[in-house]
Amino acid sequence: MRKSEIDDMLTVMLDSHDNVSDLNVTVDRPLQVESSGELVGVPVDPAIDSLTPFQTEIIALNLMNNDRRLSEHLLRQGSCDSSYSLPGKARFRVNIFSQRGAFSIVLRKLETRIPTIEELKLPEAFKKMPAEKNGLILITGATGSGKTTSLAALLNEINATKSVHVVTLEDPVEYVHPQRKATFNQRELGLDYDSFSSGLRAALRQAPKIILVGEMRDRETAELALKASETGHLVLSTLHTVNAGQAIDRIIGMFDQEEEKQIRQRLSETVRWIVGQRLVPKIGGGRWAVHDILCNTIRTNELILTGEHEGKSFYEIQEVGDPYHMMTFDQALLRSFEQGIVTEETAVAYASRKAIVQRGLDQIKQKRGEKTTEIEGLRLDPDYNRRVGMKR
Repeated sequence: MRKSEIDDMLTVMLDSHDNVSDLNVTVDRPLQVESSGELVGVPVDPAIDSLTPFQTEIIALNLMNNDRRLSEHLLRQGSCDSSYSLPGKARFRVNIFSQRGAFSIVLRKLETRIPTIEELKLPEAFKKMPAEKNGLILITGATGSGKTTSLAALLNEINATKSVHVVTLEDPVEYVHPQRKATFNQRELGLDYDSFSSGLRAALRQAPKIILVGEMRDRETAELALKASETGHLVLSTLHTVNAGQAIDRIIGMFDQEEEKQIRQRLSETVRWIVGQRLVPKIGGGRWAVHDILCNTIRTNELILTGEHEGKSFYEIQEVGDPYHMMTFDQALLRSFEQGIVTEETAVAYASRKAIVQRGLDQIKQKRGEKTTEIEGLRLDPDYNRRVGMKR
């Protein structure tokens, strides 16, 4: 299979459905794409009902393009990451991985146009973040929850308003930022540096004001990110955690137990914003981003230093943190329901604390004059007390 044939196949997959976000190539399955959050098959001619291990291996080798580093990663670690360009159509982030002795491939479509904060309808907190001069801003969430897109919108805002040097360390480069007001140097893992920690160490000598680290994967990267944020840089990065509060515990967990007190102190001084992000089904199709936002206030600072305990949690700080643009996922879901963006079922399914969300949904429905229960026909029984008295 030649490169031109691979490109034709990817083009067919890309054009097969609306809102395609991922292309999936798996043994014993047809070619598939993820459209609006669901995997669907792609009809091709001649038909492929079930891919063979040989077919997926040939596609993988073509996507790796004889890159020795990628081949070594795939053989030693069981997976590798790269990027691939489909001329005139799209760019992809590619992950090739081994499963049951065969290769599978997932290609994430990368958007070529950088969205704005307004277009993504991101919360007001995102408009406050570019004003930060130093410290740490983290976007957390599961893989595929839109963290990179939100960071791109944030950097786009900085690019439009600030004359600063920005160095990005990415795996791979997803959004290519034009040279506007800011000066961008975008470096790709494997192509321009060999690990996030080495790239970050080098970035400290490249005189940036802002550093984007694609992901804080290990202790060394976290240590260097803290060091950079302590020495006058604004560091943006991502973490795979469920919510904003858990991000603190995740970073602390990267270090030895005897270092906990010192790391808490450093985090309390450097953390500026932590944003959790989830994509939920939207009424009418597509997906909608809901956010869990934590800002470093006096109360937040105290909790980072001492840790969460009974009666004091990041969730409770966020619940009453609206003046500081804070919110919980549950509050974001309730606002989305009130605005008619998500259904009641979606709000409950994705809630962190279902009882709180259910109570909030009932209050919203009461304001609208809607029923809050299916129970009907209840009435007072005026003879109840008399009957009970007679039995006694």
